Amino acid sequence: MQEPAFESLRTLGLTTAAAQSLSHLMLQSGGQPVRVAAVHRETLRLHDGRDEFDARLHPRLARELADESDGVAVGDWGLVADDGHGGRWLTHCLQPATALTRRDADGVRHIVVSNVDTALIVMGLDADFSLRRVERFLALVEGSGVEAVLVLSKPDLCADLSQAVARLHGRVPARVPRFVLDGRQPSAASALQPWLQPGRTLVLLGSSGAGKSTLANTLLGGEVLATGATREGDGRGRHTTRARTLHRLAGGACLIDTPGVRTLRPDADEASLAASFDDIGRLALQCRFRNCRHTTEPGCAVREGVEGDRIDNFHKLQRELRRDTLTALERRQQLAEWKLRGREGQARARAKRGG
Repeated sequence: MQEPAFESLRTLGLTTAAAQSLSHLMLQSGGQPVRVAAVHRETLRLHDGRDEFDARLHPRLARELADESDGVAVGDWGLVADDGHGGRWLTHCLQPATALTRRDADGVRHIVVSNVDTALIVMGLDADFSLRRVERFLALVEGSGVEAVLVLSKPDLCADLSQAVARLHGRVPARVPRFVLDGRQPSAASALQPWLQPGRTLVLLGSSGAGKSTLANTLLGGEVLATGATREGDGRGRHTTRARTLHRLAGGACLIDTPGVRTLRPDADEASLAASFDDIGRLALQCRFRNCRHTTEPGCAVREGVEGDRIDNFHKLQRELRRDTLTALERRQQLAEWKLRGREGQARARAKRGG
C-alpha cells in the first residue's frame, strides 16, 4: 500500500507503530488497511480513510479471536480483502495499543473500545447524578493507558451547582480534569479542544440520558446522532445510541460514541483499582493495624479521612474483582457457603421469635 493511503488513515488516528505493523502484515498477506468504525451482529463497518463500507469477519480470524477469548472492537486496526465475488472480509486485526474492557454479570470479559487516547466520562448534574458511578467509570479507564476527563453536563438542571461540584472533591482524584459544560453550546467544544487534536481518538462514556450524544453532535458540528428525553422523576434516559460508532471530527480527531450503561463492572485488577482509589492506599499506611480492612477496626486512618460511601464502593469493587477471578468450582463453593449462611441466619431468626 502506498504512503498516501496511510496518510488518509492518519486522520483516523493511525499511529506510526500501527502503520508499521500494518505494512508488515500487508507484505505477508496483502489486503487494505482499515479501522473498525462499528460492529454489528453479522457485519462490520470499516473505514479506509476515504470511505466507509461493510464487510464480514473472516472465519479464520473469528476462530483465532475466539481461541483467545477476544473479539473485534470499534477502534481496531486491521486488513480487509476482496474475495473476488464482491464480498469483503476483515482478515487480520492488530493487537490494540489500548483497550477499555468490562465484565458482565457472569464475569465474562467484553471489549468496549480499542486504541483510544482519551475517555470523556459524561455525568449529568440532574436527578441521575451518582458519585459511585463516576468512580466505577474511572476504575474502568484508569490503568488502561487511557486518559480520563470528567464532563459534568446539564448544569441548568442542577439546583445547587456549587454543592454538586464540591461533592466531587475527595471522590475524584485531582489529576482527573473536570469540566461543567452545556453539551448543546459551542463553548463545550472549545473547552475540550486540548483533547481534540488531529490524530487523537476519544470515546464518550456514561449512562443513558447523561448527554453523550448531545455533546457528540456539538463536537461533530451538527445533528448527526439521535438524542432523547429523560424521565422527569429520576433523570434516567432511554437508549438512543444502540451501537458503538466511530466518527471523524472536522479538526482531525476521532470520536467514538457508545450506548449508555447503568450496571458497569470494570475489568480491573488489584493494581488499577488501587490507582483509582489511591487516597485509600495512602491513608492505609497510617492505620494502626497493618491488615486493617477499614471497616470497624480501631485507629483506622482511612475511615477518618475518606467518605464512608467511597470506602463502601471500594470494598464492593474489590468483591466483584475477586469474584471475577474465581474458578467455576470456587464459584459453586462460594454459592454453597452463602446459602448455608442464609439458612443459619433464618434458623437463628426463627429461634429468636420462638423464644
